[in-house]
Amino acid sequence: MTTEMTRDKRLDIAPTRGLAHVAGATDVPLIEDSIPALLARTAETWPEREAAVFTGEGIRWTWREFAARVDRLAAGLLRLGLGHGDRIGIWAPNRSEWLLTQFATARIGVILVNVNPAYRLHELEFALKKTGCRALVLAERFKSSDYVGMINRLVPELARAQPGQLECRKLPDLRDVVTLGETSYPGCHRFMDVEAMGEAVAASELDALTAALDANEPINIQFTSGTTGAPKGATLTHRNIVNNAHFVTGAMKATEADRVCIPVPFYHCFGMVMGTLGCVTKGATIVVPGEGFDPAATLSCVAAERCTALYGVPTMFVAMLEHPDFAQHDLSSLRTGIMAGAPCPIEVMKQVQSKMHMSEVTIAYGMTETSPVSFQSGTDTPLEKRVSSVGQIQPHLEVKIVREDGSIANVGEQGQLLTRGYSVMCGYWGEPERTAEAVDAEGWMRTGDLARIDAEGYCNITGRVKDMILRGGENIYPREIEEFLYTHPDVSQVQVFGIPDHKYGEIVAAWIVPRPGTTPTEAGIKEFCRDQIAHFKIPAVIRFKDELPMTVTGKPQKFVMRDAMIEELELEVEQTA
Repeated sequence: MTTEMTRDKRLDIAPTRGLAHVAGATDVPLIEDSIPALLARTAETWPEREAAVFTGEGIRWTWREFAARVDRLAAGLLRLGLGHGDRIGIWAPNRSEWLLTQFATARIGVILVNVNPAYRLHELEFALKKTGCRALVLAERFKSSDYVGMINRLVPELARAQPGQLECRKLPDLRDVVTLGETSYPGCHRFMDVEAMGEAVAASELDALTAALDANEPINIQFTSGTTGAPKGATLTHRNIVNNAHFVTGAMKATEADRVCIPVPFYHCFGMVMGTLGCVTKGATIVVPGEGFDPAATLSCVAAERCTALYGVPTMFVAMLEHPDFAQHDLSSLRTGIMAGAPCPIEVMKQVQSKMHMSEVTIAYGMTETSPVSFQSGTDTPLEKRVSSVGQIQPHLEVKIVREDGSIANVGEQGQLLTRGYSVMCGYWGEPERTAEAVDAEGWMRTGDLARIDAEGYCNITGRVKDMILRGGENIYPREIEEFLYTHPDVSQVQVFGIPDHKYGEIVAAWIVPRPGTTPTEAGIKEFCRDQIAHFKIPAVIRFKDELPMTVTGKPQKFVMRDAMIEELELEVEQTA
């Protein structure tokens, strides 16, 4: 009887009645636990198994040790005065403190606000102000970013403040700034000192707070750039991300015996949901090769730690495959992993399966607002389906392709992809109107992506309803960059769009009409952007024009600009089947 029920519940993975409308399996129940309840169960089940390895930091924690460190930090945050529903930002690369903060905040119901490590002052100020962050945890530096220097420029009051007593004109909600590392900075707490503050707190105090948590409450805010300009704070609940982490790693057939190498960033759902939280759902080991992606370090880490799974966007896999020392690394321990963020060329997939031994690698598709994954291939999905589609619908989710009039498209017909189910965010932080624009009254999330679904339920992403640029796994919305460039005194009109690029898939281009009497330069515009917006948003190609191509109704024709740049630069455009 159970077998028959399971088969029946899986039938909807393929479309019925010839319509592009699919629903996932429901035979595996949803998890209704909060994040800390999930971690407690994992730590109790496998206390002495390895939980986390940070090779660059020389850190190895068992699940028992990891849970204890989480509790100590959670208690320290309580001593700072942080409590249920407060927001705390984290602005740092992939470090052990990021992982501790992720789970310590969840332990006491504090909402974690992910700040992209590439953000600069303009974007940081917006994110902290928008969410009313009470505290900010930040690294000292990463690559070319001097975070301590930047926060002092944004918050000059830090220099004369006592730790925990900050009063900032620009950011009135911000009280505590916590820095990683051993150095003490004026007005800031050290992360290690916050941990130490929690040593004397009884676990029973934390347990009482955890017991009162509701899995449907917000616990994480991630910023996604918006087509209407300013980024939006996609707000996710325990239930959203716990279940997505569970089903994503389930599609990989992950168990406590797996060791998952995570070079993708923690600030993104790929790293913190599909990665770290996904490992917690299965008891698998979290293996972090460094603060940011480096092909050599990742290859060395996989070989030395005998990782069984590896995550990355296609450009990461290409960088590893093309590394001159690739052949020197023994990758035979690899079995599976996830490739997401951009379409995967078939030759890359073939090499990943053969040369990297990832015969069971999976492809995933989603968006931050859906926690993130909606479609994923299986470990045994045929090669051609892995590269021509993003797999089939995930459990407990429902997806449909709709025409412009809202009617459901037929199988094989292109339309906008809509999804609903447990994974849909609870909203954009503080923006009910923008939430209503994205999620309708019936719970359908408008993804903005164009797609087709075939007769077997495989989904193929064919384009974008809007003009989003996908650069090496980063979603870039031109309007946000345009609005920033309009603050330049020499810019009269500007349009930003994507053009093809061999390395990143797409890069950012801009056409600018200068103000009369001014002569801006490409170098000057780029310098204006530097340290104000993330490096990947800075236009790589800039052209100055007397006028922009417009429709008769005055709408800019970005496709004309894109085609002109393709012709001028003699770019190759990949044909979509």
